[in-house]
Amino acid sequence: MGKIVVSGASGAFGGAAAELLLQHVAAEDLILLSRTPDNLAHFAARGAAVRRADFDDPASLPTAMAGGERLLLISTVRVGSRVEQHTAAVEAAVAAGVRQVAYTSILGCGAPNNPSVEQFDHLATERMIEASGLVWTHLRNSLYAEAVATAMAIPALLAGHKPENAGRGRVPIVSRDDCVAIAVGVLTQDGHANTAYDVTGPELWALPDAMALVSDMAGKPIVVEPVDDEGMYAYFDSLGVARKASDVVPDGPIPWASEGMVTFGQSIREGFMDVQSDAVERVTGRKPRTLRSVCEQYRGAWPA
Repeated sequence: MGKIVVSGASGAFGGAAAELLLQHVAAEDLILLSRTPDNLAHFAARGAAVRRADFDDPASLPTAMAGGERLLLISTVRVGSRVEQHTAAVEAAVAAGVRQVAYTSILGCGAPNNPSVEQFDHLATERMIEASGLVWTHLRNSLYAEAVATAMAIPALLAGHKPENAGRGRVPIVSRDDCVAIAVGVLTQDGHANTAYDVTGPELWALPDAMALVSDMAGKPIVVEPVDDEGMYAYFDSLGVARKASDVVPDGPIPWASEGMVTFGQSIREGFMDVQSDAVERVTGRKPRTLRSVCEQYRGAWPA
């Protein structure tokens, strides 16, 4: 097996993937990419190749990926402009002789009439990868349990309430640990060529029920307030969040737009994420983590 390239290796997903890969391959068979390679010094000290790579500087990327055979392409966060970044990365991978790419996509990607603006970028990226000539594996990850246990739970516990436009729609909340594990699996095993996996947790959750779990575990009330999509936009407006990705201030305090969150809730409400899969267990050999187990892990950070 040739060397494995990990993009965004200084991020949470990429760093966890690098750590897990080191349990399966020799450090010298890892090429870790980041715009901030100094943050990867601990991996360099263990023998991994650490290289600077900026998807906004396409000319630099083929050299950064040189020697790699398989690429973990972790989707970037710039909704609305990340297809260009992903395209630069894939074109560089082809130029560098990479043969296979595993891409972190989103559950429900490509479903007809799915309103989620998040999935538009992912679908365009999936199609671009499929047309590139590379062997591909799409990892269509569900909502992270870690996001529920932190970004959703902490503000809701502090406020005692949470607006929600997802209604009683269900989503198979999945641990990021399991998403990392399946990514490592498809990069270190054979048999995953030209396949799209729905990466889901073991239970389907309505978000009000997920908040009820958090409330029960914390011993603090959370009142979920059903709102329509405009009401959800109004909530994010009150926090100073831009509505459109095109209005996000680069390197500003809030690097995301509310349209992604609002249409994600709409997608759940309309059933586009009411999907379950056994892909995590089939690829990794272990059962996926429950939402409760992830909440137990993070409950120490919850407000008293």
